[in-house]
Amino acid sequence: MTYQDNVVPAVAPPRPVEPRKTPGKAALASFLGGTLEYYDFFIYGTAAALVFPSLFFPGDNPTAGLVAAFATFGVAYVARPLGGMVMGHFGDRIGRKRVLQFTIVLMGLASLSIGLLPTYAAIGIFAPILLTLARLVQGFSAGAESAGASSLTLEHSPQDKRGLFTSSVMMGYAGGMVLSTLVFIPITALPEDALLSWGWRVPFLLSIVVLALAYWVRRHLDETPVFEEAKEEGELKKVPLRDVLRFQALDVVRVLFMSIFSVMQTIFTVFGLSYATEEAGFGRAEILTVNAIAIGLSMITMPLLASLSDKIGRKPVIGTAMLGCLLTLPVYFLALGTGNIVLVFLAALLFMTVLYSGFNGLWPGFFAEQFATPIRYSGMALGNQLGLLVAGFGPMIGGLLLGTGEFGWVPVAIFGGVCAALGLIALLSSRETAHTPIEQLGEPYWRKVGRR
Repeated sequence: MTYQDNVVPAVAPPRPVEPRKTPGKAALASFLGGTLEYYDFFIYGTAAALVFPSLFFPGDNPTAGLVAAFATFGVAYVARPLGGMVMGHFGDRIGRKRVLQFTIVLMGLASLSIGLLPTYAAIGIFAPILLTLARLVQGFSAGAESAGASSLTLEHSPQDKRGLFTSSVMMGYAGGMVLSTLVFIPITALPEDALLSWGWRVPFLLSIVVLALAYWVRRHLDETPVFEEAKEEGELKKVPLRDVLRFQALDVVRVLFMSIFSVMQTIFTVFGLSYATEEAGFGRAEILTVNAIAIGLSMITMPLLASLSDKIGRKPVIGTAMLGCLLTLPVYFLALGTGNIVLVFLAALLFMTVLYSGFNGLWPGFFAEQFATPIRYSGMALGNQLGLLVAGFGPMIGGLLLGTGEFGWVPVAIFGGVCAALGLIALLSSRETAHTPIEQLGEPYWRKVGRR
């Protein structure tokens, strides 16, 4: 045996595991997170329309109680910009994955706490105060959730399918709506005493199931490759929001005004539910069923329209959706006025399933594509959540604008039309991003700071 035979071959150090794109897993994580977020928001909106006025805001004036309940629905949207700014900072500093694990737990715990709250009859004025605080926590979490999920899914997606995969964020919206409705329909069929004593609590308590599943999926998700690359290249910022306002303030404003268009969703789902049951004389269960089917079917139309946008561009699809919703919102209210549930269903199908899906399935990807990687989470969260303030208070504004008589809904439809027009103007001034490589997204930022 020679000396060379005794030499132990050098072992090369293990190569670090490079982050890889996992679009399917990222889309599933975003879908489940969206399902929990919107399940919680929809059950709150339903409860605000049907039971909270008498449970937490009793009084001699039912309209005042309803407006107060809708105000607590809207107050969550006040906390959303704060949640977006705070958690967006950490999402751009330490990564999307870790922040999204935190937000999902926060949302779930807030919903559970609402299901356990004592009512006004038990603790008086402290009941609406605690309800408002829990709602603020929900809003804080939701403000971070959508921008984070959109950024994470976008950065995991293939170049030519970014629209398709990021549509999973709002497919979670549809999933949450359907799930909340399926839970609430049998609850609303309970005797009035059972509904007001314990029945309304069940949907909130059941959110623990979605929370557990969503957290498990996110825990096993990789950080995005483009974020890890930015980290290695030293491109992450100490204060991302400062750079957002310095380099992409106009994009924040554009996203803000496009986000105002979401008022169409809250007018349809929350204000529309109250109007249909209190003014148009429909039963709770039948309107909830119509909404669930119309929004549930959008789980088919949203990815189809998002995939179309990967081919022809985001702006043509979104613009058609905005203009179409502006024209058909009055059609939905006219259908409610007929008292014919079939006409109501057809109008809901046109408005929500076909047209609104052209906006709802695309905005997560399109808004995220407006910003550069080092500031994407913060930039999208700021613009989106400020715009959603109007959407959050849409039902309350609708309640204040509602007139008397057969056409009392007209001021509400005009309000929705103005919001749609603002969104359309902002869209027309935005950049088309469908075919831009992910490294080049956020062009104003890279033009000013320079590229590596």
